[in-house]
Amino acid sequence: MIKKIHLLILKSFLGPFVITFFVVLFILLMQFLWKYVDDLVGKGLEWFIIVRLLLYVSATLVPLALPLALLLSSLMTFGNLAEHYELVACKSAGMPLQKVMRPLILTAMLICIGAFYFSNNILPIANLKADALLYDVTHQRPALVIKEGVFYNGIPGYVIRIEKKDKDGKTLHNLMIYDHTDNLGNNKMILADNGTMVMSSDERTLVLTLFDGTSHEEREGGRGKRDLHPFLRTKFKQEIIRFDLSLFKMTHTDEALFKDNFQMLNVKQLSTSIDSMKSRIAARQADFEKMIDPFYSFNAMKKNDTATLAGFRHQDFLDNFDGERRKFILLSAISTVRNAKDFTTNAMNDIIARQKNLYKNEIEWNRKFTLSFACLVLFFIGAPLGAIIRKGGLGMPAIVSVVLFLVFHVISITGEKFVREGVLPASKGMWIASVVLLPVGVFLTYKATTDSKLFDIDSYKRFFDFFLKKKNFKEA
Repeated sequence: MIKKIHLLILKSFLGPFVITFFVVLFILLMQFLWKYVDDLVGKGLEWFIIVRLLLYVSATLVPLALPLALLLSSLMTFGNLAEHYELVACKSAGMPLQKVMRPLILTAMLICIGAFYFSNNILPIANLKADALLYDVTHQRPALVIKEGVFYNGIPGYVIRIEKKDKDGKTLHNLMIYDHTDNLGNNKMILADNGTMVMSSDERTLVLTLFDGTSHEEREGGRGKRDLHPFLRTKFKQEIIRFDLSLFKMTHTDEALFKDNFQMLNVKQLSTSIDSMKSRIAARQADFEKMIDPFYSFNAMKKNDTATLAGFRHQDFLDNFDGERRKFILLSAISTVRNAKDFTTNAMNDIIARQKNLYKNEIEWNRKFTLSFACLVLFFIGAPLGAIIRKGGLGMPAIVSVVLFLVFHVISITGEKFVREGVLPASKGMWIASVVLLPVGVFLTYKATTDSKLFDIDSYKRFFDFFLKKKNFKEA
């Protein structure tokens, strides 16, 4: 009997979990498309490139979608069970809430283990593929589309305007072409009554054949004739211009250029990177101290050191020299201090940059574990909360889940920002959201186990009515 109940609860959970996961992933993917829509539209990208990019980006969005899906699905599952009095029936049969939750707890643990494996092994590869492909797409030139009545400057060195284009897409009328290949401005222009535009078989060259036109060119004067600009006009029956389209072909950047980024590393690689960064920062600080020490060697001389100042008559060091010598000493001191200041500034900027890079690696190392733990924490919030509010479906659970996830996400982002700025260590800043919400999960589990009426408005009304009556009785 217990096995059948557990199997029923497990089936009730898996369906909403899969659906909500893909729904949340789709929403996040649409947000990505909205952000990069200008970089994707109008570049003539093949469909399989866009599909590859969306698949890689979808994999990188799993760390955001998985905790929210687990929270929403657990809340929906226990909300449905409580709304249809199935939890009441289980408790009447002698099954406490902890026993009812047991199969889903094991499932949530398996999901957490899978989330860690994904974050450690698959996510770095997905980040590498997505970043490399996104870089290629964003740096891809717009597709060659010459519209009627518009000056088109997509081809380097040329500006083209056509009055009319036939339906075949090849025959053009009233063409105007500015040739800027000499980098001398609008000194060369070609006009033609009509022409044809054909792509070569290898699609690397655009062949533009012009008919019945004229070429206008203003040439530079020779030596000693700067004010003379000869004007040359040539008529032609046919002229062929070839445009190189190699720039319009999408180039594939070597992924090795991105592989050392902290988002492309697993836990073992991040640990090695963090240790090496700490060693380099310590070595850099030691080198700085050795290099800066000679600038302040005079500080070791104290004015009350009779052995050092025995040869001077005046207590004030500068009073022992004449005006010119004193001026020279002051200028030398100022120059030394300026050099020391510049050296210190450069060294500190370098150390700060190294430390910020170290913080990023420590953030990513902790993120591998916080994802799994956050899934477990949100499950222990969603499951008892669903049993308490006793509402299933996508209405109330969706609203409550989004609010709770926003709270979790805001706390998480705040903690991560503190780590990036060096305010908190990564071991505290990256875990602050889970630590804050873990007592909430424990509290809700306790309240659901004891059949608390946490969200029963009538119970609060009765409490306040009783409190007001008691207060009025004492005043009377």
